[in-house]
Amino acid sequence: MADEEFDSNKTFLASVERSKQIEADIQVNPQKYRVLTGDRPTGNLHIGHYFGSLQNRVRLAKLGVPTMILIADYQVLTDHDAFDKISQNTKQLVIDYLAAGIEPGENVIIYPHSYIPECNQLMLPFMTLVSNAELSRNPTVKEEIASAGLTNVNAGMYTYPIHQACDILFCKGNVVPVGKDQLPHIELTRNIAKAFNRKFCKNREPVFPLPQALLSKTPSILGLDGSQKMSKSRGNAIFLCSTEDETAYLIKKAKTDSERVITYDPENRPEVANLLMLISLCTKEEPADIAERIGEKGSGELKKVLAEALNEELRPLRQKRAELEKNPDYIRQVLLEGVEKARAIAIKTLDEVREAMNMKI
Repeated sequence: MADEEFDSNKTFLASVERSKQIEADIQVNPQKYRVLTGDRPTGNLHIGHYFGSLQNRVRLAKLGVPTMILIADYQVLTDHDAFDKISQNTKQLVIDYLAAGIEPGENVIIYPHSYIPECNQLMLPFMTLVSNAELSRNPTVKEEIASAGLTNVNAGMYTYPIHQACDILFCKGNVVPVGKDQLPHIELTRNIAKAFNRKFCKNREPVFPLPQALLSKTPSILGLDGSQKMSKSRGNAIFLCSTEDETAYLIKKAKTDSERVITYDPENRPEVANLLMLISLCTKEEPADIAERIGEKGSGELKKVLAEALNEELRPLRQKRAELEKNPDYIRQVLLEGVEKARAIAIKTLDEVREAMNMKI
């Protein structure tokens, strides 16, 4: 695959099958895996993150899967000018994590990668294992360049998939929860791990595992504009830190359609279907059953039901969030303890890398 055009459909189908197998095995052998997941500190998290990733992280940690939660602060520099808020946003991410039920400890480590120099030292050897052509044709990078509207693309944008490989491999992560759009990054990471092991580990045990994607089961959540994925940058999101009144106000503005009767029809009525799905994620009812119950009461009732369901779902999180906001020393402690644990892992891996490359003195 390293020298071939990325075949998204073929890779996706194979990833779906592998993901099912991993999910089944995790239930039985959670300690066999190490999950690497995380976010860029570009602002507060929204309900798309909550349903799409935070709940899954809590679930995996409770199963006993060792979990590394990365705050990818360096990656903000590739396509954002919000570096003046990185520190503030980093702490807000931790607050969101803890409020959602993530419990840092021996099994769950939260850390920013700018504080793990040993991880970042893997960049140079990894860059020698990837061609310019591979980086240029990465479909996720192309999409992110277009989304950010960049005309002068810095080198960091092209090479951040390599940095992502460093983030995954420094801790020997073998499972990465992702959506379909992130599969090219996982494939590149696997190629780097293969290339390193092939080149430097001919007469010894491989240093790096080949990470697998654990595909999200949550459908893609549209923003309140009804046309694009929910995103901080698009202004179409409901944030976890929003108040109940703000949530209700934003939902009132959500796009639906002109039909009076509410039905669940994702293909022909995507905006209405999206709101029904959000209610379903909160109440665990089937979207079609919710639609039938609302029926002729129309979009006004649909939005009212969603506001009530979402505020009910997020109430405990928001209460805990308010308590954590009052304790910045604890948030800093979580980060510093996470850095200490992550660096210990990184130092050990870098030592193995140096030995494999015959660089130990």
